Amino acid sequence: MPSSKEYLNFIAEQLSGLEDIAYKPMMGEYLIYYRGKLVGGIYDDRLLVKPVKSAVSHLPQAEYSLPYEGAKEMLNVDNVDDKAFLTGLFKAMYDDLPMPKTKKR
Repeated sequence: MPSSKEYLNFIAEQLSGLEDIAYKPMMGEYLIYYRGKLVGGIYDDRLLVKPVKSAVSHLPQAEYSLPYEGAKEMLNVDNVDDKAFLTGLFKAMYDDLPMPKTKKR
């Protein structure tokens, strides 16, 4: 089931305190970028983030979930109602996230 635009808007509002947040639609779901790095996405109306070291330490009780069949596991962020927590999580994750790959021409 694709994610709803309402859930995307809710997450966008929760992350509105961060600069340079971008959302990219992808097959009914949404990828989330912070300052040019892929942080995670919205899959089936769930916020999932990459399981980098800082995310695991911020979310010690988080369940690992598959965004879609055949994908790598990601951390399911349950605490989406806490705006300060979400912005802190994304800021903490930034340095642990890989730089985007450059496209070959």
